[in-house]
Amino acid sequence: MSEKVIIGLIEEVIIRGNGQERIVRARIDTGAAYSSVDTHLAAELQLGPIAEVKTIKSANGNRVRAAIRTEVEIKGKKYAATLTLADRSHMKYDILIGRDVLMQGFLIDPKKEV
Repeated sequence: MSEKVIIGLIEEVIIRGNGQERIVRARIDTGAAYSSVDTHLAAELQLGPIAEVKTIKSANGNRVRAAIRTEVEIKGKKYAATLTLADRSHMKYDILIGRDVLMQGFLIDPKKEV
């Protein structure tokens, strides 16, 4: 078993698409089943194509979202990710990392800062 990577509630993530890469601060959310990326950032990096559709459950009810497969880099290690597309323009962070990525070997330390 590989050693767990310790991360905080906010982490810098590298996301790549169409020959470009972007370093983005991401919100780590153990309450979210799936990770998501802002639709505007996904369009800028030309992420895609749409790989599947996921049903997202929240306090506001169920929503259906398109999802893309990509790779994210956290703490110098690359991880496979399926990111749902969401309008996150009203939120502070363009990327949310949920349990689908966190289960690949992370421990969360709420006191840890970027």
